[in-house]
Amino acid sequence: MFETIEELVALAHSHGSLAEAMIQTEMTVSQRSRETIIEQMEKNLSVMQASIKKGVNGVTSVTGLTGGDAPRMNEYINKGNVLSGETILRAVQNAMAVNEVNAEMGLICATPTAGSAGVAAGVLSAVADERNLTYEQQINFLFAAGAIGLVIANNASISGAAGGCQAEVGSASAMASGALVELCGGTPEQSAHAVAITIVNMLGLICDPVAGLVEIPCIKRNALGASQAFISADMALAGVKSVIPVDEVIDAMHQVGMQMPSAFKETAEGGLAATKTGKKIMHQLYNGK
Repeated sequence: MFETIEELVALAHSHGSLAEAMIQTEMTVSQRSRETIIEQMEKNLSVMQASIKKGVNGVTSVTGLTGGDAPRMNEYINKGNVLSGETILRAVQNAMAVNEVNAEMGLICATPTAGSAGVAAGVLSAVADERNLTYEQQINFLFAAGAIGLVIANNASISGAAGGCQAEVGSASAMASGALVELCGGTPEQSAHAVAITIVNMLGLICDPVAGLVEIPCIKRNALGASQAFISADMALAGVKSVIPVDEVIDAMHQVGMQMPSAFKETAEGGLAATKTGKKIMHQLYNGK
């Protein structure tokens, strides 16, 4: 078992990868077979893929506030002449697709939460297409991401209500970036640096859902998380290091979350939720006019 990223890195060296360290840990803790554990992760991947396909085809949320942005991104990318790289934009598109499906009350895979479910799914799907990943590589990506998420959850938070959006989208982006580094042949230490770089750049991100719904700005923040995962991974693979050790960065995120005012922790009392338009939307939804 591991409690810190430092311990996870050590286990990754002994087992060969972050993914294998997570599989072995899960086998020990749950007393389930390797086959059963992998089968469950395969189901998670299947749900992710289905939600991406559904979202890109186009959905509208129950409230009617959101939906259709994933198809818009798809159309924009297909036209060419984009500013960002296509792989990153596909990740953004697919991240939004998943969270639009979530707002539509469709089936998604929380990674680590429903509100941040699009990040890992978006990143993985985009890389899978761009690099023709094998099924096993995709499953291992999810196990590696899970290992990182486990540490963050146990030492800080993955809950917006407890730690702000840094704890949701920030954690999801960190999970995806570390897993992406391993997927692309980086060392466990480089994965750790990617995690740290990601959290450093998303430290203090507030959770301010308009009308208390996981739609605005949540869906677009998943796009941010997906893009940040790629940038952090590239930086780490280039040899860029976090000056502050990753476990200290995670602790800093925990401290920031504890000190963050309640208005910025999923209460819809601050940030975008407290704007004139945000209040108007809430009034219209809950008062019918």
